[in-house]
Amino acid sequence: MKVKSELLFRDRRVLVLWCPDWPLVALGFGDDDLVAVVEKGVVVAASRAARSLGVAVGLRRREAESRCESLLVIARDASQEAGSFEPVVEAVSRLSPTFEITRPGLLSLMTRGPARYFGGEEALGSLVVEEALRFIGKGGGAPMPSCGVADGRFSATLAARCASSQVLVVPPGENADFLKPFSVSVMGRPDLAATLKRLGVYTLGDFAKLPRDSVTARFGSDAADCHALAGGEASEVLQLARLTEPFVCTTQVDPPAEAAEGALFAGKTLAIGLVELLSEKALQCTRLSITLETEHAETSKRSWRAEEGMGEGEIVERLRWQLSGWLSGGGGGERPTAGIAMIRLEVEEAVRFGEVQPGLWGGSSEVDRRAKRGLDRLSALLGQDAVTILVQRGGRSLADRTERVPWGKTASRPREVSLPWPGQLPAPAPTTICNPKIPLAVTDQRGSGVTVSGRGELSGSPAEVSLGNVIYRLAGWSGPWTLDEKWWDSRARHRQARFQFLTDDGCAYLCCVEEGRWWVEAVYD
Repeated sequence: MKVKSELLFRDRRVLVLWCPDWPLVALGFGDDDLVAVVEKGVVVAASRAARSLGVAVGLRRREAESRCESLLVIARDASQEAGSFEPVVEAVSRLSPTFEITRPGLLSLMTRGPARYFGGEEALGSLVVEEALRFIGKGGGAPMPSCGVADGRFSATLAARCASSQVLVVPPGENADFLKPFSVSVMGRPDLAATLKRLGVYTLGDFAKLPRDSVTARFGSDAADCHALAGGEASEVLQLARLTEPFVCTTQVDPPAEAAEGALFAGKTLAIGLVELLSEKALQCTRLSITLETEHAETSKRSWRAEEGMGEGEIVERLRWQLSGWLSGGGGGERPTAGIAMIRLEVEEAVRFGEVQPGLWGGSSEVDRRAKRGLDRLSALLGQDAVTILVQRGGRSLADRTERVPWGKTASRPREVSLPWPGQLPAPAPTTICNPKIPLAVTDQRGSGVTVSGRGELSGSPAEVSLGNVIYRLAGWSGPWTLDEKWWDSRARHRQARFQFLTDDGCAYLCCVEEGRWWVEAVYD
């Protein structure tokens, strides 16, 4: 199989349809309802009324409820989201045969042919919005969908999100001027954005002014692509490889699956085989076509895009969305009359691993990519939440500075690690965190228990500690360092005093006092 490399850095007119707060719209709620959708205890969508009271995406459920006591909290239903979006997809497919779905609530299409047929890009955008409103409706106060048209998907998506009316068209060749005021955070590269902000580069316009060679030398080729994107020169971030012969994997489902879960079981094996086939050629899929066919020859074909590439987990997730939307009838559409008998996966675009060179900071290496493919495969085999990784984040306590997150997900409460965080432990950090904490007894020279007042005053100098049935004498100690977080919230308030103890056997411990009880929080090596 021959693969011809080609940089697709040419301007292409793209229309993006954005349906805000789709998890809420799919459940039938509108802007005026005090409602939030949560997944695994974290807010993933909130109505405009809830956002005005401080409920934001990324908050823990308890914190969101503390900000709005009358908040209605509903668990996320991915199948409902996909099913409700299916009639919108069907309507758009009648306007343009070439469209791509990023996720339920967001899709894009090329404007060249449809714009000529329907009388221009603005007319096409208005027609797409009207088709979406036919199924979304305004009776329940649902947020208005909007369209953005620009040179490339990145600019078109930003145009759709900031459109004051139904359609915002960025004239050809004016991407750079349109992108200038946007924050560097919109590029979807949090590490790069954090570094640029520390250097005083806050907007895409400022980033575009930097010399291209300097950006490439310091941050790598991925940052160079982002630099081109910020300057309006490129329509895509990734360096793509044009496939002269498609990568295709097909499986027959026997017996035909009447439910989505039955077809997913066969789809997982198919996804693993497709990713392995791509790995042999050092490629990763960025655009995937999924075709479903029933015993009665009914078909459903959709194109899915993921700029960062798809592993087994991402492919299975998009297969789940398409199955849920089709088998549920798409919120009023036609349901298949027979079970799923065939699943076909076809790679339409792929990124070549060998052409993405590692950057000096935060760049990806071949080892990183092999690890990612392995984690994707494990996640597809064992389940979406079975494989977890530790994510570093900002915080004062050790527990707050790391979070275990399912592979492929983002941290539930993203926090800037680089912020000052007054009260945070200084370096070096302990090597072993005790989870759960180990109870401890601390006594002074007279054998009396040591207590700490609210002002951080000790009842006596620590002399001995008891761990279980073993008593150790202290060779040295330091502290206390008091911590009083969220003092304004009686339910979320957290107070503790921390100490460092060095025992006579040479071991060092990080200990704390909470509500009059002593605990070993971590161990130093």
